[in-house]
Amino acid sequence: MGEVFHRVKVALAENQAFALCTLVTGPVVGAKMFLQKDGEIVGSMGSAALDRAVANDAAGLLANGRTETRHYGLEGEARLSDVEVFIESFAPPARLIVFGAVDFTRSLSRIGKIMGYHVTVCDPRSVFATTTRFPEADEVVVSWPDDYLASTRIDERTVIAVLTHDPKLDVPALLAAVATPAAYIGAMGSRRTHAVRVKRLQSAGMSEADIARIAAPIGLDIGAATPEEAAISVFAEIVALRSGREGGRLTGGSGSIHA
Repeated sequence: MGEVFHRVKVALAENQAFALCTLVTGPVVGAKMFLQKDGEIVGSMGSAALDRAVANDAAGLLANGRTETRHYGLEGEARLSDVEVFIESFAPPARLIVFGAVDFTRSLSRIGKIMGYHVTVCDPRSVFATTTRFPEADEVVVSWPDDYLASTRIDERTVIAVLTHDPKLDVPALLAAVATPAAYIGAMGSRRTHAVRVKRLQSAGMSEADIARIAAPIGLDIGAATPEEAAISVFAEIVALRSGREGGRLTGGSGSIHA
């Protein structure tokens, strides 16, 4: 356990994101496991199988900066409660930045909050960008997208969604977005709309590699028919990209369903 506390001390001193897992009910009460963002694991919950289950959940919670108590069987089985583990994330929540104060933004903001993101809605039109219209957002900013991106923190967990449908807004937003380390950049619009957008981006000097970073049309093809379903399709794509998965149906696959 001394090594676990040493890793926690180092991570805190170097401002690194990590999760600390503590067994609060089970055979080895007080057992601790340290998991860092890069996958490094120190310590144990008492068995290799339980360690794998806890590490998998801890990685997911850490990715979203969330802290929760999870329950398992003695060998990490789901839906059992022999073991209770407190998983504490030491990381700020991942960010969702939505450009465009449009109707769909409400649904995307709502799902973003459920997923544990810190949600920012940004639009230069003050008549549309209001906290009354977007109560789920943590902040509503009246600014041009490129100006906002130049003045705020963007890291490899940040998700950017461009929903403006206006070249005056989405082209500067995307040009600024691809210059950041954001994990995901999505843009709303039909295939025809995006084809026209790509020509504008190319004329503005965007490289093919940067254009390839833009997910457009945004989201996975799940047949979404409502704003809420569309928001789920967007976050399904975000999770699949983060996990390195294609987003197909589990029933048609093989092997472990967890990375």
